[in-house]
Amino acid sequence: MLLAAGCSGGGDEAEAQGLVVSINIGEPQHMIPSNCTESNCAEVLAALYTPLIDFDANNNPVLVAAESVESQDNKVWTVKLKSGYTFHNGEKVTADSYIKAWNHAAYGPNGNGGSYFLERVEGYDALQSTDPDGEEGPQKAPEPAAKTMTGLAKVDESTFTVTLKEPFSGWRSVMGYTTFYPLPEAAWASDGVLKEDFEQAPIGNGPFKIKGKWEHDSKVEVEAFDGYTGEKPKIGGVLYKIYQEQTTAYADLQSGQLDIMTQIPIENLASAPAELGDRFKTSPNSTFQFMGFPTFLPQYSKVEVRKAISMAINRKEITDTIFRGAQTPATSFVSPAVAGYRENTCGEACVYDPVKAKAQYEAAGGPKQIKFTYNADGGHKPWVDATCNQLKTNLGVDCVGVGEPKFADLLTKVENKEDVGLIRLGWIMDYPLMENYLGPLYGTGGSSNYYGYSNPEFDNLVKQGSAAKTPEEAIKIWQQAEDILARDMPVIPLRLGQNVFGHSEKVKNVELDKFSKVDLLKLEPAS
Repeated sequence: MLLAAGCSGGGDEAEAQGLVVSINIGEPQHMIPSNCTESNCAEVLAALYTPLIDFDANNNPVLVAAESVESQDNKVWTVKLKSGYTFHNGEKVTADSYIKAWNHAAYGPNGNGGSYFLERVEGYDALQSTDPDGEEGPQKAPEPAAKTMTGLAKVDESTFTVTLKEPFSGWRSVMGYTTFYPLPEAAWASDGVLKEDFEQAPIGNGPFKIKGKWEHDSKVEVEAFDGYTGEKPKIGGVLYKIYQEQTTAYADLQSGQLDIMTQIPIENLASAPAELGDRFKTSPNSTFQFMGFPTFLPQYSKVEVRKAISMAINRKEITDTIFRGAQTPATSFVSPAVAGYRENTCGEACVYDPVKAKAQYEAAGGPKQIKFTYNADGGHKPWVDATCNQLKTNLGVDCVGVGEPKFADLLTKVENKEDVGLIRLGWIMDYPLMENYLGPLYGTGGSSNYYGYSNPEFDNLVKQGSAAKTPEEAIKIWQQAEDILARDMPVIPLRLGQNVFGHSEKVKNVELDKFSKVDLLKLEPAS
């Protein structure tokens, strides 16, 4: 194949197959699969691990590390593993590799951000506990009643069952998420206790293995794993270069010091097509950009205030002038990438009406100053400043954008409920179900519900939809849950994104999927 592409001999072919491709990321927050809830770590872990399930271009689940995933009642699921998969240290991947990893993920005291995705499994609740004095009380939470979930059971070395509390037809898709990767025996310091430094050099079962260690704020490097059983990569490795400024990454892309930039910066959108030529690319993704309200703060507790701020934002002006049409206004709480999406579910609260917005804002006693915090390493400053200018003009308030250097830092602050004001957030689906936008983002205790929204009626509808017998029935119920979001307005839908990316002359077949991840197995040297 490489010779046909123009390589002239064995030496050139070997050099091309050994190509290390550089890709930009921000500093990951964590590198443990069950504690990875943002895109930077997910990009790296997708190289190091092979999931049980992946998805085709139509969002249908396909088997990868799993030989079969079957259920007769949508409640008890039997997972049989393909033979031949090993971890990078030579250990065989077994049923225990999944059972131990998932129990660790679910065990409350471990504080894993992805724990939420296992709450459907029978016995999950027994692994949780709460501090009797509250979140900030002096007394430590008691030990949970159990350390392992009753819903996970080993059948044999390559087979295990997952019993859910209630039937859920979408469970096969859920297992494609990062939290559900396996872990080797080498990961454990003792039974159920992860080695403290494991995430500095994770050992996975994927097509690439880590080279050295995670060098914080600098890089993570991976190399092709010779012992990989699945489809082998056509490149020698990947250098994930960690940037604090997107414009710096783009300059490196232009000069050939970076091979793939997964999102062209706002500042370069106008010039990039001409500068990159046919190396400037776009493709559909599932990105949903939004603004979260810290509903636990009194100044944002009134829904009238939240809706007024939304009506004061001219989404189309920002997408046209700042994003040059690379993004489109969002008027719903989920992405068009999933079945069940409806346009304009937000209603009048997402219609630009500055006159009505100001009257409603003043009547509800909205705050005189609005702080809007964003992560500076994501290139958000231009549109945040533009949004603040609109709020100043349309609401007569003082609005200031505050940039946190790293997304990981911003998440840590909101997890600790520090007053960061309005929160810049975005979501890329973990698995292609409408529920994935509802539960994690808006459910009580959801893994990415950083703004404290809680509505029992909403939670119950999401749960009912999950228990529906068919996907069609589930969608109808989940749509009712979305209607509650339009009423309560815990967040402001802002924009729907797409992949707008570029690459160097050293690589070809560069594709980003709907999860905004680079398809490393399609990537080839441009010999």
